[in-house]
Amino acid sequence: MPKVVMYATLWCPYCIGARRLLDSKGIDYTEIRVDLEPEQRAVMINKSHRRTVPQIFINDQPIGGYDELAQLERARELDVLLGLA
Repeated sequence: MPKVVMYATLWCPYCIGARRLLDSKGIDYTEIRVDLEPEQRAVMINKSHRRTVPQIFINDQPIGGYDELAQLERARELDVLLGLA
């Protein structure tokens, strides 16, 4: 099973979309809420070089945000990264 980590906030619509997409795949993921743990935002920025949420990592590989995750899904590449193909 792949290691999936998502830095997110509760109310961000892109975070909600990313949760829904990952949940629809039946994937377990670790969610780091930067709204509850503000110090984690600096960790996220350091790892992704981006300031916006969500930031998603699959097996420590930075995927990007929801738009990139959805693009991988449309290209049928997400299942491969998640080990579902």
